[in-house]
Amino acid sequence: MKGCYCLIIKLSNNSKIKIGKKLGKLDFTKGHYVYVGSAMNSLESRIKRHLSDEKKLHWHIDYLLKKAEITCIIYNENKKVECELSQFLATKTDGVKNFGCSDCDCESHLYYFKNRNEAIESVENAYKSIAMDFEYFKI
Repeated sequence: MKGCYCLIIKLSNNSKIKIGKKLGKLDFTKGHYVYVGSAMNSLESRIKRHLSDEKKLHWHIDYLLKKAEITCIIYNENKKVECELSQFLATKTDGVKNFGCSDCDCESHLYYFKNRNEAIESVENAYKSIAMDFEYFKI
């Protein structure tokens, strides 16, 4: 199975987190974040990797997940719509500049929301805006 996914992430405290070598230490506000990603080889394996505590830090999101927890995952199968979802979310809230988007022209693939419901609703609306079916991954 291949496709794209949105991780709904809860950060319990304001935090300064080192995100790899290039981004360095960034300030993160307590709240919820949506990370938009894709896995065009094995979506299920990628999601399980994100849920795992035991992994090599490779992607920007790996560094954030050391301090935060995934509370919901929304995904689609068979189409790469990562940038379309990200562009919709960018119209709703602020993104963390250059986070998770080194392989595209987006400004970010990580977006801040004050609460979980707003984050989930925004992801659902992003999928609806491109007429793409989506599902929830059982955590």
